[in-house]
Amino acid sequence: MNDPKESLLAVIRDRAQLMREIRAWFDERDFWEVQPPCLSRECIVDLHIDPIAVSSEQFGLSVDVPDRYFLQTSPEAAMKRMLAAGAPSIYSIGPAFRSGERGAEHNLEFTMLEWYQLDAGYEDGVRLLGSLANQLLARDGFDVVCYRSLFHDQFAFDPIEVELDVLQDCISDTEGDSATADLAISLAGDRDGLLEALWSLAVQPSLGKKRPVIVRNYPLSQAALARVAEDDPDCAARFELFVDGVELANGYHELGDPVVLQERFEKFNRERSQIGKKTLPLPERFLKAMQIGLPPCSGVAMGVDRLLMVRTGRAEIEKVLAFPIELA
Repeated sequence: MNDPKESLLAVIRDRAQLMREIRAWFDERDFWEVQPPCLSRECIVDLHIDPIAVSSEQFGLSVDVPDRYFLQTSPEAAMKRMLAAGAPSIYSIGPAFRSGERGAEHNLEFTMLEWYQLDAGYEDGVRLLGSLANQLLARDGFDVVCYRSLFHDQFAFDPIEVELDVLQDCISDTEGDSATADLAISLAGDRDGLLEALWSLAVQPSLGKKRPVIVRNYPLSQAALARVAEDDPDCAARFELFVDGVELANGYHELGDPVVLQERFEKFNRERSQIGKKTLPLPERFLKAMQIGLPPCSGVAMGVDRLLMVRTGRAEIEKVLAFPIELA
């Protein structure tokens, strides 16, 4: 039986070594490390990601503050405000928080590595992400594939053009049990929900088994803050890294148009209301910074805990955390 003390020390040691390597890698490329706030009056509006709200009554501040602040789901808003103010290429490593997320690959509090590379487009972002993955995971090379191609190879249809009933039938047939049939019924009419279910059941588990895979060109409806892909107007300039079937990073050729961004946030709030979620305040300070101007850049968010899982061969996120939420 493993000694709990030795196991804890191993987690601390492995994480410390990974952090040193991450910082050295970015420092060698002249990125500045920044420290965005964990607590903010606003957050990025997303359909599926729920922030944890904190009442401001306990802050003891004499100045006017909103009734609630949010523990940040990512440092994105603050980092983009820094870029709009003139910061060079930047990265951060710090805690992020998401309500309701606990499982084999999720903890309510987790560590996120996020970076923004100035004067970088889609291809630049993909190359930098692949290079970092090779370095940190001691892998040789990486593959780049398109989202549409993966669905065509697996199911012989285009995920953007296929009829909804075909997607529902595929989910029902994938595992052949009552749970997946019920899932298909519950997602009826929700194209993105059906695609995500099929992705999780039949596509993602096999990705990156031989070497890292970066999937690019996701449907426009699945990339909130990405530009339209130049090589496919039906898709967004979004790319994700998968290793051993685990999603490790999500990247965009960043969208900086404040009008389009506000329209997307408002759309997400309408959709949140339709599915019974609370709406979120628009990130006014973020949008004001976007009016000043976000310089051309690519951005990537990487889950450090999942990266450590893959790097050390551990199967559950709690095995790479000193204290998961139950023990925190």
